[in-house]
Amino acid sequence: MGMKGKIALGAVVGVVVIGVVSANAGSDGKDAGSDSSGKDSSASAAHQPGGKKDSGGAKAAEGKKAAFGGNGDYQVGSDIKPGTYRTTGNTDGMCYWERAKDASGDMDSVLANDNVTGTSYVTLKAGDKLFKSTDCKDWEAVDPKAKGTPASSMDGDGGMFKVGTDIAPGTYKSSGNKDDSCYWERTKGASGDTDSVLANDNVAGTAVVAITSTDAYFKTTGCGDWKKTA
Repeated sequence: MGMKGKIALGAVVGVVVIGVVSANAGSDGKDAGSDSSGKDSSASAAHQPGGKKDSGGAKAAEGKKAAFGGNGDYQVGSDIKPGTYRTTGNTDGMCYWERAKDASGDMDSVLANDNVTGTSYVTLKAGDKLFKSTDCKDWEAVDPKAKGTPASSMDGDGGMFKVGTDIAPGTYKSSGNKDDSCYWERTKGASGDTDSVLANDNVAGTAVVAITSTDAYFKTTGCGDWKKTA
């Protein structure tokens, strides 16, 4: 899990540290719900509402206007507004984002950062001064009131999923994880702050996790695909 530019804050490598972020971080905003359809729909990094997959990933944000590009430094409050944003279709693991309290470039200016595979959400706060994005797909603003058809399965390397909108709450199982590269994370927000993490784990073999209706997001990286079992 290599970082671009700066080291991930509180990185977890091969061990579980509850409440500490791995090389990939969580996000803000809750919109929980339940899977009432009964259908085994699937969510992935390249997904549309209802869990439908796009063939190439580039169409995941089709019809939505980009809020800002995936490369550049943006001043929060003037270039871009505080709020929650999403990037999707990042297939090469090179996407890197960073929230900063100033534009000094010093390590201690970094509030949160992440390397992204698939989809990532991030919430920019009013006190943030700079948002940096490198080699990411364009970012789109997330409507906090937006609804979707939650899926009951998801890509194990799909990144972040919004609970109640992208995926339904419930118990999920991922099988066939042959080493500790499988990492999952339940979060209460999208800020990327360490205190947003509710629980996390590095997994070898079979993983089982209960995603609750009060969770905001679920992150999965390097895992086998997840299927809802209960």
